[in-house]
Amino acid sequence: MPPRYSHSLREIFSTFLVIGLQSFGGGTATFYLIHQACLKRGWLSEEEFLKYWALAQITPGIGLAKMTCLLGKRLHGWAGIAAALSGLMLPSAAITALMTAGYNSIQNQPLVKAAMRGILPATIGLTLALSWDLGSPLLIKARRDGRAHLSLVIFLILGAAALFVLAQFSPILILLIAGGLAIASRTAVQKLDREKIAGQP
Repeated sequence: MPPRYSHSLREIFSTFLVIGLQSFGGGTATFYLIHQACLKRGWLSEEEFLKYWALAQITPGIGLAKMTCLLGKRLHGWAGIAAALSGLMLPSAAITALMTAGYNSIQNQPLVKAAMRGILPATIGLTLALSWDLGSPLLIKARRDGRAHLSLVIFLILGAAALFVLAQFSPILILLIAGGLAIASRTAVQKLDREKIAGQP
């Protein structure tokens, strides 16, 4: 008997179609829309979403495409992958083809130049908003776990940013270093907890 899924292919396709129609520029804008759709529709919790995104980041290929495949597979198996990917890619492919055909004739228009100048500030704003949306739950959880855990999370965030921007480290290497430090710190905390429990009368 085939597995029963709580989300229809029509729902998956239409959701990603709307995302594809809105996500001009891809990247941060698309990621933000996928994040909001997952939370609004109850597809993933915040923690699950971060785990899926981390998995997409440490494997080769385009991150958003991998994230879409992971979501499609979770929601409706292999057919869900096809529905999610086609919904996401169809609008951008069609719009890109049309824009490429028409851009040369309008690129010198004042309104087009003004719109192009506004894209960069908007992208920076979306990136900052998304960073806060993703980072704040981690910081809140780390704060509940204690000052040591909060300090470690802040150190990892700032350290990863410094390695990427200043030292030009590979993102994969940064993720591996951060993951190793997180595992080591977790092991150390668990060991201290066991020692405390063992030392209690």
